[in-house]
Formats: sequence, structure tokens, C-alpha cells
Amino acid sequence: MESESIRLPLVVITGPTASGKTSLAIKLAKKFGGEIICADSRSVYKGMDIGTAKPTKAEQLEIPHWGLDMVKPGEYFSVADFKEFALMKISEIRSRGCIPFLVGGTGLYIDSIIFDYNFGGKTDNDEREKLDKMSIEQLWNYCNNNNISIPENKHNKRYVIRNIERRGQALLRRDSPIDDAIVVAISTDRDVLRTRIALRIEQLFNDGVVNEAKMLGEMYGWEGEAFKGNAYPPIKAYLSGLITFEEMRVKMITLDWRLAKRQLTWLRRNKFIHWGSVDDLDLYLNDLLAKQS
Repeated sequence: MESESIRLPLVVITGPTASGKTSLAIKLAKKFGGEIICADSRSVYKGMDIGTAKPTKAEQLEIPHWGLDMVKPGEYFSVADFKEFALMKISEIRSRGCIPFLVGGTGLYIDSIIFDYNFGGKTDNDEREKLDKMSIEQLWNYCNNNNISIPENKHNKRYVIRNIERRGQALLRRDSPIDDAIVVAISTDRDVLRTRIALRIEQLFNDGVVNEAKMLGEMYGWEGEAFKGNAYPPIKAYLSGLITFEEMRVKMITLDWRLAKRQLTWLRRNKFIHWGSVDDLDLYLNDLLAKQS
């Protein structure tokens, strides 16, 4: 007979950067016995704790968090790798009688789970290494020269590489979410979100993000995919004497705001998401999860 824990829902909490996803997830996970899988393409890198705004050590002590510190900066980690890991953790969490919470703002990571992406076979490691060394413009040229369609999300290098590895074939996926998923996204007033982003950038400085980035840059070099996250290019420019501290601060806020807008554009294409403020979603999820208990 199938275990009762198998039918526990997968709670997906997404939304733009700095919208309050982590706090809401921790609050609900503590109340209903959950564990959190982080769906963030930057948090997978070891040592990038402050610059990627990972859940704090205190937050990680409150609730188990999975999907952090998976690889070293410079190592390759694809959405297919994430899906394989996340599915394993979802199964493990349910086997403990706990509710899995998939939490983060990387839309492709989220969609790979709820729409059950089929990525096909694994690529050749030598080819992957060659593609990874190319610039985004060189990858576009590679697509054109090899009759491979350039994907819609053409500015995401890893997405373009994976598209090449599939030789431009359409990605197989479900038309609707998996049956056991509850998918919500946080909607926030634009001015409020900009303020939250600015406050979080200030917190990064208070936590020592410049020193962390300097240490990581010296250890791994600045050229890898991991260092293309919003915090690192402005910090590199500041450390190189190309911009002032204030210019770095403003640039980081601007880049996070642009990221938030891209995230919202991606998420709004998903008609199955239930949108609401943090408070609205708190009530909504409390009601749904209470019925599961």
C-alpha cells in the first residue's frame, strides 16, 4: 500500500528577488513540518554566501535547506543537474513525512520540476568544456553555423549551451503542472520592491560582500559563470579602481532591479501560478496545508 507521505504536496514559492520568499517558506515549513529546496542558480556555488544572498546560517539552522553549496565556482551545474538533485530531495523529504518546499527565483529551475522537463541524454564532457569557454556571441554564431535555432532566452549562457547540446530540439515538458504541486508567487508593489532591493544591497555591504568577492575572485578568477551574478561585476570594477563605491552600490541596485523584472516576465507566462502578497499567500497556504494535516 502506498505510503501516506507520498501524497504530501510539493509547495512551490517563487517570485522576484528580495520579495520575501525565504521568510515565508521558513515560517510555513516550521509550522507544517517542511524542508526547503533552494531553486536559485547562484546559491549552488560554494563560498558565495553573501553575494548570492543565501539563507543565513541562523535560517538554515531553523529549517533544513537543500540545494546550497553544490559545486565550486567555475564548475558546471545545469538545470538538468538541478532537476535530478531536486527530485531526489523531494522524495527523501516525503519519505521522512515532511513537506518539501521548493523556494527560489530561478524560473527555469522551478519549471523543470513542476512541468517535468525532459532534457534528453547527457552531453559529451569535452564538448561541454569547449562550449563553456565561448562567449555568448560565439555561441550564437555556433548555432547559426550549425543550423541550430537560438532559444528565446538567448542571453542566458547556460540555457544556450543546453540548447546546443540538444541540437536545438524542442524541450519536452508537460502542458500543466504535476498533480501534487501548489505553486504560488509573491507579487509586490514596484516601489516597495525597489526599496527592498536597496535595503538588501546595504545589508550585503554590512555583511562584508566586498571582502568575500575579493577573496573568491583571487581564489577562482573572475571569468567563470558563477561571477556573472549581479553583485560580482560591479564589485570587480570597484576593486579595479574603475568606479567609486557609490557607483558600485547604485549599479548593484540597478542590476537587481533588472533581474527582478526578468523574473517577473518569466513567471507571468505561467498561467498556473497563484499570485498574492506575502500576507495573502501566508493565509492561502496555511488554509491549504491545514487541510493536508
